[in-house]
Amino acid sequence: MADSAEQLQRLYLAGFELRTFERYPKCIGVMRESCVALLVPGVDGLQILGAPGWRMGEVMGVITEREGRKIFQAKSEVVEATPERLAMLQKFRDDVAQLLKA
Repeated sequence: MADSAEQLQRLYLAGFELRTFERYPKCIGVMRESCVALLVPGVDGLQILGAPGWRMGEVMGVITEREGRKIFQAKSEVVEATPERLAMLQKFRDDVAQLLKA
């Protein structure tokens, strides 16, 4: 089993911000730029809970589709999911996954 403390240290040293969220007391938030993922303990150490999303203030916008276009949405708040933002989110997801497995 991977050591959670080592995983968090790798993320931190790679430039990710670590924080807790009142809304998700059992999760650790990992952020870089405007991307955010929630981590939870699993059988193989920390794992990403659900899908990473876009930081929208104190909440995370999830990717969805509206009127044929992709958006990040958190309740009534919406941010356009531009190709640049989607590419940034994919790189963020890949980097977090790689550091958790290292």
